[in-house]
Amino acid sequence: PILIFLILWELVARINNTPLLPPFSEVIVEFYNLIASGVLGENFLSSLTRVLIGFGAGSIVGIITGTIMGWNKIVDRALNPIFNLFFPIPTLGWIPLLMLWIGINEMLPITLIFICAFFPVMFNTVTGIKNVDRNYIKAARSLGASDMKILFTVVMPLALPNIFTGLKLESGMAWRTIIAAEMV
Repeated sequence: PILIFLILWELVARINNTPLLPPFSEVIVEFYNLIASGVLGENFLSSLTRVLIGFGAGSIVGIITGTIMGWNKIVDRALNPIFNLFFPIPTLGWIPLLMLWIGINEMLPITLIFICAFFPVMFNTVTGIKNVDRNYIKAARSLGASDMKILFTVVMPLALPNIFTGLKLESGMAWRTIIAAEMV
């Protein structure tokens, strides 16, 4: 099917002869030229750097915030309505506001990726911590473990599947976001 698609692409582009749809052979030649000149590698490295910084920062802050919210009911009740208010806003919906706040510079795509990663990772972390079986916590407490010891040796390891689910889902979304953000 892929070969048939590429052949059809080449034929349709040659028949129509429009600049909007170049033939596949010309795309391959230009791809080679971009790699040979170093332009593609340089720009990919810039995008990769933005994704790693934004995703890393958003994930770390999301995990920390989610851990605090999942572990402390008072903090959860205070912050949950605020985050639930902002979470439904699409990441790209923040572009006009962020353009006014931070301008059109290197921080714009990084901030968008931060927002893209923060909310899902935070909510998955909260969910993971809240879904830990309370019997494990009671057992650790009855054995004399402190709250911090319980959090880091019982609760966090049991919440890791949820946390990694959030990280996995958002790693793909970070690349989609960088493509849109770099168009700005």
